[in-house]
Amino acid sequence: INNFAGAWIFYTTFPKLPFISPKFKNIAQFAPIIGFFIGLIQSLIYLILRNNSWSIYASVPICLASGYLITGGLHLDGLMDTFDGIFAGKNKCLKAMKDSRVGSFGVQSLFFITLIQIGCLLKVQSQIIFILPICLFWGRFSTLIFIDKFDYITLETKSISHKKYWNGFKKESLISIIFVLIFIIYYLISYKSTQFIIQNLFLLLVGFCVSYVIPKFLGSKIGGFNGDSCGASVVLVETIMLFIHAVLL
Repeated sequence: INNFAGAWIFYTTFPKLPFISPKFKNIAQFAPIIGFFIGLIQSLIYLILRNNSWSIYASVPICLASGYLITGGLHLDGLMDTFDGIFAGKNKCLKAMKDSRVGSFGVQSLFFITLIQIGCLLKVQSQIIFILPICLFWGRFSTLIFIDKFDYITLETKSISHKKYWNGFKKESLISIIFVLIFIIYYLISYKSTQFIIQNLFLLLVGFCVSYVIPKFLGSKIGGFNGDSCGASVVLVETIMLFIHAVLL
């Protein structure tokens, strides 16, 4: 409970949970679950607006903006810094990522990602409550793979709590794996359509694969992981999963 309270504060702009003292050890294990509930909140905001005669073209941007407010734009900042670093070259990568100024590649990454997400949400429309939460879940699940597979890197000589208290992928991902198994059982029990079940099980498999490939790609580019690259991984994975869902839908 205390670790979840710490994750609640670290990953969102929500106020501190009452009567609970937050701890910040091993909080990464809760990131996928928190991502799922952030997506659920965003989806509900979208549906409330649509049910109150807001157009889809107004509801989708507000839905996205609500996510930025909930997270404080933490992952988007990481996305921009990471792209600036990658395109600065390996020798200047970390220096560019540390620079408080945003470069042209960072701005372009934010612009294109936002347009893609808007396009995907316009496509899925009423299915958003089933799609957005699971996409945000996979985005944050990718950070578990990132932390497990790579060493923390920075310009400064300091450690990071995620790696310092890391207990291995199996233990840190246990909550997320249980969560996915609940989804699988739900599909098997609730739906009689074999095609629907196979499609959703396939999407869960794709989600895991994308969550594995993106951090491996980013980690190889910058030579490890840090907060910025984890943020970039979150945004890229959730955007790719949104795109895949939109295409299959």
